[in-house]
Amino acid sequence: MKRITLIALALATCCTPMLLQAQTLRWASQGDPQTMDPHSQNESMTNMVNGQVYERLTRRDRSLNLVPGLATEWSQVSPLVWRFKLRPGVKFHDGRALTADDVVYSIQRAKESSSQLAVYANAVGVAKKIDELTVEFQLTKFNPIFLQHIDLLWIMSKPWSEANRVTKPLDFKNKEESFTSMNANGTGPYQLVTRQPGIKTVYKRNPSWWGKFEGNVQEVVFSPIANDATRLAALVSGEIDFVLDPAPRDVPRLRSTSGVKVVDGPENRLVFIGMDQARDKLLYGKAGGDKNPFKDIRVRRAMYQAIDVETLKTKLMNGLSVTTGSLTPSASASFNDAQIEARTPFDIAAARKLMAEAGYADGFEVTLDCPNNRYINDESICKALAAMWAQLKIKINVNAMPRVTYFPKLEKLDTSLYLYGWGGPITDAESILTPVFRKRGEQGVGAYNYGDVRNDKFDALAAQSSVEADPAKREQLIKAAITEFKQQFHVLPLHRQVIPWAMRNGVEVVHRPDNWLELSWVKLGK
Repeated sequence: MKRITLIALALATCCTPMLLQAQTLRWASQGDPQTMDPHSQNESMTNMVNGQVYERLTRRDRSLNLVPGLATEWSQVSPLVWRFKLRPGVKFHDGRALTADDVVYSIQRAKESSSQLAVYANAVGVAKKIDELTVEFQLTKFNPIFLQHIDLLWIMSKPWSEANRVTKPLDFKNKEESFTSMNANGTGPYQLVTRQPGIKTVYKRNPSWWGKFEGNVQEVVFSPIANDATRLAALVSGEIDFVLDPAPRDVPRLRSTSGVKVVDGPENRLVFIGMDQARDKLLYGKAGGDKNPFKDIRVRRAMYQAIDVETLKTKLMNGLSVTTGSLTPSASASFNDAQIEARTPFDIAAARKLMAEAGYADGFEVTLDCPNNRYINDESICKALAAMWAQLKIKINVNAMPRVTYFPKLEKLDTSLYLYGWGGPITDAESILTPVFRKRGEQGVGAYNYGDVRNDKFDALAAQSSVEADPAKREQLIKAAITEFKQQFHVLPLHRQVIPWAMRNGVEVVHRPDNWLELSWVKLGK
C-alpha cells in the first residue's frame, strides 16, 4: 500500500472516538532497543528503554537537573574523593537488597572493554565500599563534570549477574548473545516481562519501587514500526498511543488531526558526517592515484561547502532542525560563542576550486554508510547529501541499514564515510570531545572516533580541559579545542535535531531535551 493511501485511511478513521486502554501505554518508534544489557551499548533509545528498569546513583528531573536517585546524598570530600550515601530499603526486581557491593561491581563492569560506557566509568575513578550503604570514589585526577559522568552509569545486581554468568557486558559488535540480551533485573519503576526483538517488548509496573509514580501507567507495550506511514496510521487510528519519532513531513498534518496532538522541542544532539582520515586508501571507494581523499583538508572543506544546510532544514526537515557550524550537541556547551556556532558559507564554486586544487577535479567514488532508523530522516539526509556532492563529481553510494547492523559496523571502523549523531542529557562539551573526537586510546578515550582522526593539538587542548579546575581557564581550553577541530574540518556538522513527539489526546508526557520518555511520569486518560 502506498504511503499516501495509509495516511488517507488513518485520517478517515481518526474522528471515531477511542478510549485509551486502561493504564496500558502502547507506544512505537522506528527502531528497537539493541540489547537489554545496560552497559553494552551507549545508544539513546537503548538507554531510555533500559532506563525504565535500571537506575543510577543520581537522576534527572524534568529540567535535566541532577537529583537523588539510588543515592540520597553525596559530597566531595576532597578534590579527588567523592562519597555517596545509598538509599536504604531499595530492592532489585528479584527481591535482593541494593548494597554498596552492587555499586562497586557495576562501576567495574562498566569499565570492561566490551562496555560502551567505559570512558565514563573510568572518568569516575575507583569505587570503594565504606559500609553497606556508603561508597567512595577515588580519582587519580580532577574531573570537572564528575557528577555528570556518574549519572551515565547503571547499577546492576552483583549476585544476579554472577548467577546468570553475565559479569561482563555482552560484546554487541561481535554479535555475542548472553542472558542480558533478553533479560533484565534492575531497581527501577518498571520490570521487563517479555522481550521479542523487532516485534514487541512488554513491561509492568514495579510495585516495590522506592520512588513516587507521578503517572498511572501499569503496563507498557513497545513495538518498533519502521515505516513512517504505518507508524502514523497506527497512531491516528488509535492502535498505539504514542510515537517517539513521527516523520517531520507528517508533523503539520498531525497538528491538525482530530484526536492527536504534537509536542516538540530542541534535542541536545548534533548530527554530522564523519570520514576515515587514517587509512591511506579508501576502504569503500575509488579515488585517483588509489588514495584516501579525506586525508586532504581541501577535500573535507569542499564537501562541507557543498552542503546546502538551509535546503536540508526547509525541504527535508520541515524546519525541525537548527543548523550549526559548532561541534557540540548544545550551543551552551561552546558557551553560545557566535564564532564557533557560525558555519563556513555554502559555496559550490569555492568547493569545486578546492577539489581541483586537491587533484580531484573529476571527483571520486565512495560509500556513505547511514542508519535508516536512528536519527530523524537519516536515510533521506544521506540521499540529499549524495545529490549535493554530485555537484563536485563525487559519486556517493548510500549504504543504509538498521541501527542494529549499523553501529557494530562503525565500532569495527568498517567505514569510509558515515552519518552520525551525538547527544544526551549532558550539555558540557566534555560529553563529545573525549569520547567522540579525541584520538583513540585507553580507557574508552576516543572510543566513538570512528573516523580515527588524530590531531595532536586538539587532543592536548581537550585532554587539559578534562582536568582543569578553574572554570575560566577551562572555557578557553574548550573553545580553543573546538576551534582547532572545526578549522580542520575533521567532521562536517549538519544540524541539531528538533524532536517532535506525537500522541493521542489522552496522553500526558514530559518532553525533555534528551529525547527521554520517562514512563513513571506518563498519565493516561480518555
